[in-house]
Amino acid sequence: MDTGAKADWDARIAVRSDEAREFEFPDLDPPKEVSAVGGVGQVTVDWSLVPGAVGYLILRGLEDGPLEPVDHHSGDVLSVPLPPYVDTTCTPGTPYRYAVASVAEVTVAGRASEVVGAVPLVADGAVPVVRVAVDAVGEGVELPKPWVPMVGSERLSQLLCTDLSGGREIGPELEQALRKMHDEIGVRTVRAHAIFHDDTRVYTEVDGEPVYDFSVVDAIYDKLLGLGLRPVVELGFMPRDLASDPSKTVFEYGAIISPPHSYERWGELVTALVQHLVERYGPDEVLGWDFEVWNEANLEVFWSGTKAEWMHLYDVTAAAVKAVDQRLAVGGPSSAAAGWVDDLLAHAASVGSPVDFVTTHTYGSPPLDVRASLERHGFGDARILWTEWGVTPTHFNPINDSVFSGVFLLRGMKSAAGRVDALAYWVASDHFEELGRPPRLLHGGFGLQTVGGLPKPRFHAMSLLSRLGPVELPVALDGDGAGSLVEAWASRDRERVAVLLWNLTLDQTKAGGDADLSRTVELKVPGVDDNWVATVTYLAAGAAGTPPERADSGGAQTNSGDLAAEAADLGVGDWPTDAEWQQLAARSALRSERVARDGDLVRLTLPMPSAVLVEFRPV
Repeated sequence: MDTGAKADWDARIAVRSDEAREFEFPDLDPPKEVSAVGGVGQVTVDWSLVPGAVGYLILRGLEDGPLEPVDHHSGDVLSVPLPPYVDTTCTPGTPYRYAVASVAEVTVAGRASEVVGAVPLVADGAVPVVRVAVDAVGEGVELPKPWVPMVGSERLSQLLCTDLSGGREIGPELEQALRKMHDEIGVRTVRAHAIFHDDTRVYTEVDGEPVYDFSVVDAIYDKLLGLGLRPVVELGFMPRDLASDPSKTVFEYGAIISPPHSYERWGELVTALVQHLVERYGPDEVLGWDFEVWNEANLEVFWSGTKAEWMHLYDVTAAAVKAVDQRLAVGGPSSAAAGWVDDLLAHAASVGSPVDFVTTHTYGSPPLDVRASLERHGFGDARILWTEWGVTPTHFNPINDSVFSGVFLLRGMKSAAGRVDALAYWVASDHFEELGRPPRLLHGGFGLQTVGGLPKPRFHAMSLLSRLGPVELPVALDGDGAGSLVEAWASRDRERVAVLLWNLTLDQTKAGGDADLSRTVELKVPGVDDNWVATVTYLAAGAAGTPPERADSGGAQTNSGDLAAEAADLGVGDWPTDAEWQQLAARSALRSERVARDGDLVRLTLPMPSAVLVEFRPV
């Protein structure tokens, strides 16, 4: 072990973690059983789990250099929740040293593990093989579905908007996008900002006295419930007449981020809203809703007050919700980059405020395992809701329209399965105007669907997930990048076995593909009847790398679900013509076909990024 490099990392961590808090984090042990194995174009790092860790930071250095966190260029949190980790930011043929640090909280990384070495291999022309074995006749367990509980949306007042965007009326299209999330994907709730924004007219002061008007809120929630969806009620932002400083705003639509001029009146507003909702929709209905306090107050752009002021806001808000019915669920901190989770829990434990669920956000990595934080502060029974999550925190980023982002969604959902109660992709539709309305069809918007309702690769990924059966089957993987670069999720229903396979690195510099990361997958599913037919459905880039190949096709390629590639092929401008809308709707669909079986074996070649759903069913 290189003790000098390890000591250097430990010293820098100690300095970075020395911030004023009202509580102390445990001194977590470094991970044990750390290994690093070089493969073609990648190094897979593995380790054993550490009790109390919410995540792990991967460290890397050259033979004679310091250890630094591996940056997969997500623009957000670099910690990951679980092993293994695939590093594709390395240079093939170069010797590296790796270590892993446990993370107690997103800003608090602990001591580094022992250092291990690995060399990423240079490609020799042969595509490495990953072997996947599925136990199709095993007992199995219930398949968790973290994508079903929740999806994000633009502020819901836009359901009533009659303005045009891209020649399309915003309200009906946003409604249709949410309808598709419910009807086709099975999503149950919607989380959105700004129910207290002035465009809902909930609060004004006349002659110095509060006046409430919930008619717009009623119209919004009536529409949502009519779609079969429930709201996650994010309590914010601040009504102008209640703000201590109305000049403090965020977003194009001027959401006010100021603390209230009266916390008493804020609490009365919250109680009035919740009481009204219970009276209008009935206690049995509203008891199924979640009430979330504010949005990302740990960022100055979303909260102009102090942390202490926000903690007071939380206390007042939680008490106001519970004043209507103690059974109603309230939580937070709805924070950016997994921050303030421990801060809220420690504060709530000290003052006795309720926390029925914890909410937080990250982008570019799977969600951290914050259950450790809940247990540390005595809230082990609270639910965990990631009310925002996605491939990037930046608006107008081309990666949002890419196949990479769709496969990223698959990786994150599988990582979250069984660990979180909801993982809400942010957001359902490109009818989204935090930084202005969409300037063109494919502008790198956050939506799973475009203006016009065309499915992006991320919507297709949701569709593939929705086709998994209710029973999760055991899977074993072996080979170059097995379990780190290539993953599998297998399931069964009454008359079908469905196996979802994908090839992905978190390294966003490789979002356009990397031929060295292609893998041939040999899928074995013993126990499937010899007469059953195998069908494959691809999510594959038309421009990135080599699309998946069928082993029985003589190299025939199948591009599928890449809306950006189809739009480029058609020469679509900023907005499609009427004819191009129809062509894109047809050409952006996923494509399925039968594939030959070699007994219980199916062979496929998956580039990075790509995914394939293999379904076995009776003829």
